[in-house]
Amino acid sequence: MASQVAGGLGVSAAIAVGAVVVTEVFGRDDLSGLVQSAQVLGAALLAMPAASLAVSYGRRVGLGVTYALGAVGALIAVVATELQVFPLLLLGTALLGGGTAAGLQARYAATDLAPAGGRGRALSVVVWSTTVGAVAGPNLAGPAGDLASSMGIEPLAGPFLVGAVVLGLGALVILTGLRPDPLLTARQLGSASGDPPVRRRGVLRAGWTAITASPPAVLGLTTVVVGHTVMVTVMVMTPVHMTHGGASISVIGFVISVHVAGMYALSPVMGWLADRVGRVPVILGGVLILLASVALAGTAHEGHSAGLTAGLFLLGLGWSACMVAGSTLLTDAVGGDDRPAVQGASDLLMGLAAAGGGALAGIVVGTFGYGVLNASAAVLLAAPVIAMLIPACRSLSNTRSA
Repeated sequence: MASQVAGGLGVSAAIAVGAVVVTEVFGRDDLSGLVQSAQVLGAALLAMPAASLAVSYGRRVGLGVTYALGAVGALIAVVATELQVFPLLLLGTALLGGGTAAGLQARYAATDLAPAGGRGRALSVVVWSTTVGAVAGPNLAGPAGDLASSMGIEPLAGPFLVGAVVLGLGALVILTGLRPDPLLTARQLGSASGDPPVRRRGVLRAGWTAITASPPAVLGLTTVVVGHTVMVTVMVMTPVHMTHGGASISVIGFVISVHVAGMYALSPVMGWLADRVGRVPVILGGVLILLASVALAGTAHEGHSAGLTAGLFLLGLGWSACMVAGSTLLTDAVGGDDRPAVQGASDLLMGLAAAGGGALAGIVVGTFGYGVLNASAAVLLAAPVIAMLIPACRSLSNTRSA
């Protein structure tokens, strides 16, 4: 939980200005979505190495290394912004994705030793702990810019500098404090012999095989992939939409903070509902909330408005429901030995889909507008509903055949 506070602060501080850096420093609106996409893609590509490290050495090494990579990436982004080297900025923000990868996989560390009936609450509490840092991060954009200016650095590089410091702190907390390791402890408790874990190869293949063999796992995977893609695609272009209407960086930071509060602040409620009411009803509720969010955001005018702020809050809230319930369902649906591989594969696919959506977001907004982007995101939300209906249709078909 302590590392999540630091990780949330570091990543959200940098995310708040990523697209604006490209617009203001590099003068390229059409490339503004690529910075966020690089960060999301980096998180996706680092998900499997993090999972492989967890399989071989435990959660402490997997999470600690990826947090450290995020800190290095933030430092590279500072240098790239100062020198105005766009490819270097993409490299830095891709490595910054290590902070996101670690934050996402930390939620699964909470389930390693949790009883089946309490997994949703355990997972959601770790997700919730991100709130403190994640909400504060975007609001540090102004002070971080002043700090950077006092150091003779481009003001918009300030949030990246803050990110480097706090992500490094998150790595230190994990590497020194996560003892005993929850994944290794769970394996020892589940093993009659108590032998140390055996290193496994083909982690991605093992994860994908386990997912496709279970319809509930497919639903869980579809939910987290679609929910995350919708959230990232809309969120990444919101600062640009507001900038075009004359909104200041402080106002943009406030709106992103409201969005991040929606993502994390009520996650324990989502975890409690997932355990008490069921995973699937919470997933359906999350889909409906996301539909409401894109309707509000997509009809908001440029600049700042109450509708846009409410839409961004609901965007985070719907993401929270889908992420908590979908991740818990995915964990429930596979055996203990397969879980780290399944969880890594899920985060990889989730990140790749979101990275693609973020990359296309700038093109869609530049060509058709922010409203069309939100409408396109709404179409994606049909996928989890279809994944819910397929098992029911198969069951009905089998019943009629019998």
